[in-house]
This record gives sequence, C-alpha cells and structure tokens, in this order.
Amino acid sequence: MELPVVVGVDGSEPSLRAVDWAADEAALRGAPLRLVYASLWERYEGALLAQELDKPLEEVMARDVLGTAEERARRRRPELKVTTDVLPEEPEYGLVRESSTALALVLGCRGRSGMAEALLGSVSLAVAGHAHCPVIVLRGTHDSQARTGLRGRIALGVGEKPAGSAAVRFAVEEAVLRGVPLEAVRAWRCPAHATPHSQRRQALGVLEEALRDVPAELKADRRTVEGHARDALIAVSRESDLLVVGARRRHGPFGLQLSRVAHGVLHHAACPVAVVPEHA
Repeated sequence: MELPVVVGVDGSEPSLRAVDWAADEAALRGAPLRLVYASLWERYEGALLAQELDKPLEEVMARDVLGTAEERARRRRPELKVTTDVLPEEPEYGLVRESSTALALVLGCRGRSGMAEALLGSVSLAVAGHAHCPVIVLRGTHDSQARTGLRGRIALGVGEKPAGSAAVRFAVEEAVLRGVPLEAVRAWRCPAHATPHSQRRQALGVLEEALRDVPAELKADRRTVEGHARDALIAVSRESDLLVVGARRRHGPFGLQLSRVAHGVLHHAACPVAVVPEHA
C-alpha cells in the first residue's frame, strides 16, 4: 500500500496554504496526496444549507471546500495522484484516524476560529499530540514553500534519547530530499554542581550520537545552546524552513502527549514544525 501525504482542509486560507505545502511534500516523496475535510456537522449542515441556497448538495459545504483544495493542488503539482474524502466526525478524531495510514499529515496553523496568528488552533494541537505519523503544522509566513524553501536548512531539536530516533530519521530524509543542510540543536543548562564546559561537552556527545548514521553526502551541523530548549528552537526556527521535534509516546488511553518543548514551538515557531512520534 502506497501511503499518502494527508492534508486537512476547512476552506480557510491557512488550510489552502497547507495544500500547497503538502503537494510539494508529496512530490518530494513520490507519494499520492489525500485531501480530507472533517466535520461532525457535515451530515446535517450540508443538506440544510443546500436547501436554503437552492443548490445541489455537492455545490456547498465539504464538496465545495474539497473541490477548491483539489483544484489548487492539481494546479501546483499536476503530476500528483490526488484523492479527496469527507470525514463526518470531529476533526480531531478524524485526522488522528487518518494518521494511522499516512506518510505524513499536514495542517494549517489555524482554522475558522479567527484566533490571533500567534496562537495555534485547537485542532492542530490535538492532532499533533495524538497522531501516529509525523504531523507538520505550518507556522510562519513562508509555510507554502515546501520544495523551494527560503532559508535552505532543516533544523532538528535533539532530545535525551537520540539513538534510533524517528525524529532524526525524518529530519535527515527531509534534508536529503530537499538537498539542504541539516542543523541539529541541543540545548543545555548548567546545574550548580557542574561546569559549563562539561555540560557543553555532554551536549555535543548527544549530538554526535544522534547524527552517527547520517549519510556522508548530507552536510550536518551541530549547535549547542545554553538555555531552555524551547527558546533555543524558537530562535533557530527563524533561520530554518522546517523544524523537526520528537514526541515520546506514552502508554495509556491518551496516546501521544506533547512535551512543553513541542507545545512551545508549535505555538511560537517562525517556520513549519514537524512533530514526529517516538515509539519507545
């Protein structure tokens, strides 16, 4: 089964920019593109609105949203195989379910709620926290530039257990596919009983472990930063086309839970953020 790149659409401008980004991502990976519109009220609102407007059902609501998105995707990447579907359920649940059979899931940073641009939509946050595949949330102003990024660099936040990290693999794949350097970032803080030199050296060791299997043809830079990881990654996002962070899966009914670092960059990063589930 050829896994698709899935993008959630809702008719908003951020979701249409997500279509652009997802189309580029699918083209990079040679994958099909799947456009989905999820709404619990679609089954009721669609027929009612069609009656009020005296139009066929397919001209309103989800089909109209999906039709616009499909036209945009085909215009951007005519070579792609594109499919569409309506999910008559809450977006949080429908998109998480879609993630179980997706290569990646792409979302705009906000929907129809009219939230300030600095805030993240509740749907994006919920899906990023529970999805089974990498979720790319489009932050920043250049979020429709998946293939021809403006900064020419992928950034990777390196956590405590980098060995075998899915986030590292995803970041390496993205950098190789785009032909750009990878910058791995590890933040450190100095406790009272330690020295800055020892803490920085330890951070460098973690970076070396994370990048030990990087292909020789990929330029991979190491950056250690003293301070909070969230602040360090937000800063590096201003110089990057994509920021990749891992999220550990915890056993239990709530599935994947986001750390404060992942939560913080999803709210404040200046570029798209990929949250990659780590299956411990």
